[in-house]
Amino acid sequence: MTDTPISSGAGTPDDPWLLKTPPLTSDYTMHRDTRDGTEVIVCTVGKSVLLYDARCVDDLAAMLRDHGDWMPLGSADEQKEAKPGTVEAWGRSADNPIGGWYGLKKGMRGRFGMYVPPLLEHLGLAEVEHEPRNNRMRAS
Repeated sequence: MTDTPISSGAGTPDDPWLLKTPPLTSDYTMHRDTRDGTEVIVCTVGKSVLLYDARCVDDLAAMLRDHGDWMPLGSADEQKEAKPGTVEAWGRSADNPIGGWYGLKKGMRGRFGMYVPPLLEHLGLAEVEHEPRNNRMRAS
């Protein structure tokens, strides 16, 4: 595992979390907001804006604690099948606490395994590997 990426921000629209993807190749921001009465995490990658149900933070942290070991991230676009046993597959599974996708923006619901793990790392809820490929995470 390499050094933890530097991240900052308060997680508000005016002061978002500044994060890096697990391989440390791309910068992006996240912040909490409310959309249509739902608490969300807004993820901005370049000009793309993805939305995740904010419950994903606590739910993923709890799942990782129960899992008790490293879990592959397995990031994939919405249109691609997620590899079983990965964080990405869990983030879309009918067996997770919300019964399906944490991603809320149709056509851009994937990449849960790419963008949510660094947020949990920043919040001190998980450890994330930062290798060029095949990264994993576990509860802190």
